[in-house]
Parts: sequence; structure tokens; C-alpha cells
Amino acid sequence: MTDHIVKILEGTKVPFRNNVDYCIGTGRMGLALHKEYMAQLALVQDAIGFSYIRGHGLFSDDMALCRGYKDENGEPRIEYNFTYIDMVMDNYLALGIRPFLELGFMPSALASGEQTVFYWKGNVTPPRDYEQWKDLIKALLSHLIERYGREEVLTWPVEVWNEPNLAGFWKDADMDEYFRLYGHSAHAVKEVDERLRVGGPAICGVDDQRWLRMFLEYVRDHKLPLDFVTRHHYTIEPPRRAGHYAYAKLHDVEESFEVLEASRRIVDGYPEFAGMDIHITEFNTAYIPDCPLHDTNLNAAFIATLLSRLGDSHASYSYWTFGDVFEEKDVPFTPFHGGFGLVANGGIPKPTFWTFAFFKELEGACVHRDSRAIIVKTAAGAYRGVLWNADTAYTGESVTVSVELPGAEGEYFLVTRTVDEETCNPLKLWHDMGEPSHLMPGQLALLKEHARPLVTSKTLMSEDGELSFDLVLKPNAVVYFELSEVVRKSDRGYSYERVIQGEN
Repeated sequence: MTDHIVKILEGTKVPFRNNVDYCIGTGRMGLALHKEYMAQLALVQDAIGFSYIRGHGLFSDDMALCRGYKDENGEPRIEYNFTYIDMVMDNYLALGIRPFLELGFMPSALASGEQTVFYWKGNVTPPRDYEQWKDLIKALLSHLIERYGREEVLTWPVEVWNEPNLAGFWKDADMDEYFRLYGHSAHAVKEVDERLRVGGPAICGVDDQRWLRMFLEYVRDHKLPLDFVTRHHYTIEPPRRAGHYAYAKLHDVEESFEVLEASRRIVDGYPEFAGMDIHITEFNTAYIPDCPLHDTNLNAAFIATLLSRLGDSHASYSYWTFGDVFEEKDVPFTPFHGGFGLVANGGIPKPTFWTFAFFKELEGACVHRDSRAIIVKTAAGAYRGVLWNADTAYTGESVTVSVELPGAEGEYFLVTRTVDEETCNPLKLWHDMGEPSHLMPGQLALLKEHARPLVTSKTLMSEDGELSFDLVLKPNAVVYFELSEVVRKSDRGYSYERVIQGEN
């Protein structure tokens, strides 16, 4: 067991930009019509409360938005159907979450080819007619403004496409054609209202530096609208496949952050774009929806490291995804299948769900941040912190974190909520059950019961203006604590000590 000492002096202030609840990812938009999908999103919103949600498939055929037909003279025409769009947007807004609109994929009625991606066949070819593509964007945005109000829709960011630097997501990963798509799309957005915010290029980590430079130069040289930059971020080595699953090792965390800092330097290297917001519109450990790493406590602890630092250089960072109603490769076979989600099917919170819930509580001035801990002081004088022990080397080693804080004389209340491989590990419980593909009601109830943090408490006394306590973090633990002054108001005649000591 190793020791980790956290000593905080009075008046300490540390930079920390906590945008943990800004945006969350989802599968294709059409899934928002599923009951289980909305139940999982409601669970996430109740515990964390994200402001925005971003996903694929806004224009894909299952949303039925854009359809082709022939008129009475046999001439091809385009018509729009907003029925499902309205249902999805209504569902989101009812849960207090707004769309971060991703323009894609290509509706069949406008597509120049037949190449698709995913189980649900999103078309990834350019439009055969860019004027029709612009008309689609303008029709959608105009409809949304009419239905939800201009001031509301002006708060919805618009991103052009998804990972065009991958041939699977954009035909031939054709850079010039994507730049053409971006230009027409950005102009279409601004023609609806100049105040709408539009950005791109939504690239992932493949040849990303060259793509980003070329994109910014194209935007600059063609004087295109650009309100923010977007990219994606995943943190694994190439995985190895076995059956339905892929197994992967994590990057070194510093190497992971260097990839992001390189993008920040590139953007800031152009005077026209220096300081511009960068939104990470997708991030996770693995970039595949069948990697068992996603379901583990290690994932939760590693993500804590990322959340503690991603705000340093980025306006937002959107975890991919909130739930496991997700069909990129296929409909999942089992409740624990390595899906991206914070919530497993059946409404079972995974350990990483609690990492986000804990960081959501970090409201106040940051007084400490290091590789294992982040602590804030609230306006009311309480301390809140998240501690973690990501065992990326699989040593099985625990860490004792010793915390020393300034505190006025008196009694204090310390409460902790612990997620680790013993106290909140639904993956292990499911494994011990025999890994059932289809959960019986009793099994599901047991998994939900176990998938909650262990809550403990104790009282502390300040000595010489200082408070101190130790917390043992087992491998892959994430622990939330809150320390606040006690104002005890015991009822007449009540003695807790007499109760627990058996006195009469």
C-alpha cells in the first residue's frame, strides 16, 4: 500500500474548469423513440443533469425527415416530414436537455452513393446536389425555430458531420469534399440566422493534426463561418478481437493529454482562431461499443483522471455515451457487453456513471488538484472532493490518501461515497450469476441494488485549526467525500452514546 498526502493551506486557489455536465453522447437519434432509451436518459438526467446531447443519424432514413418522390409529371421532388424529429426533440426537452445538432448522415433521397456505416446503415456519401443539402439544413432549422422559438434554438450548437477523416464515416475520407460540405453547411446555417453557432471538423485521432491545419486554412482562405472547433478523443491501444468482443489496453494518461494539447496549439497558432472554443464532442476510453473495459471500475477511475483536466483547454467534453441502447454493430446480446454507456440495459448504473455524478457535485472554488484528487470549497465553507486510484498496471495495490485541511475549532461531519471493485461492481456480480444474457426480475433488482456507492460517515474534531482524515482507495476506486461543520441540535434527553453503549 502506498501513501498519498494532500495538504491544503488557507487561501489556496487552484485552476479547475468543471464542465462535466455540459454534453453527453447518444446513439442515433431514432433510438430516442424507444422506451428503454428514454428511461436510461431520465436516470442519467436525474443524477447528473447534462445540458446538451449529441448523436448521429439526424438526417438518416429512419428519422423519415427527407424523402424523395416523383410529381404528376414524373419529375423527382424532395419533401420533408418532421414527425419523428418533433417527437425526439420533445422527449429531450422534457428531460431538460437540448440537442447539440450533428448534421448527418446523408438521407438516401440526397445521397450520391450507397456506402453506409453501422448496423443501421447510415449513408456516408456526399450529397449529389449541394443546393438540396443546403435546403434540407435550412428547412430543419427553420422548422425547429418555428416550433421551439428562435431564442431557444439559438442556444443549440450545430456540428457538421462526424469523423470525416475516416473512410468509414465519409466516403474515401475525402478531405476536399468534406471542406466543400462544411462550407455549404455553414453558409446554410447562417442563412437561417447569423447568430446560430456552427463548427467542425469533428475529427478523430487519425491524421488529425494535418486535417485540423488544412481545415482551419480552408476556412480562413474561403472566409467561412466557424464559431468553434470539434474533435474526438479515445484512449486505447488497437484492440484484439474474440467473438463478439474486443479487448484493449489504455494509453499512458500523459500521452493521451498530449494529443489534445497538440490540437490546442494548432488552433492557437492561427491568429484568426486563437483562443477559439474546442469542444470534444466524443470521448471515452475505447472507441468501440463491444469493449468490456467500459463496464469496469478501472474505466471509472481512469475517466476521473480525464475529467479532472479536460476543462483546462476545452470548452466541453462529451462522454460517448449515456446509455447502452445502442446499435452501431448490432443489438447487444447481453446486459454487460462492453457498451459505451454510463448505464447498462435494464437501467443498471455502471461505475463510470458515479464518476460523473461525483464530479457534478464539485461546485465551488478549487483548492487542490493532483493525479489522484480534486477538492473544492463551497460558498458555505464545506469541502467536497473526488479521489481515485486507477490501477492501469494491474498491480492490485491500494492507496491511502491522507487529507489535511484548514478548519475552525469544532465538530465536523465527513461523509464518503465509495465505488470500487467490492462495493459497487455490477459487472462482477453479473459474472458470478453466470453471465445471464437475459436477466430475470430478481437478478435485475439485485444488480441495481449492488450498483450503488457505499455510504459511510464519521465525525471529526478540528485541532489547532486543522482537520485531517485518511481514506483507503482500493484498486480502481473512485471516492466522493464531503466535509462540513456540524451544528448539533439534539432533542431534550436524547443521548446517542447511551443508545449505542446499551445504557439505561
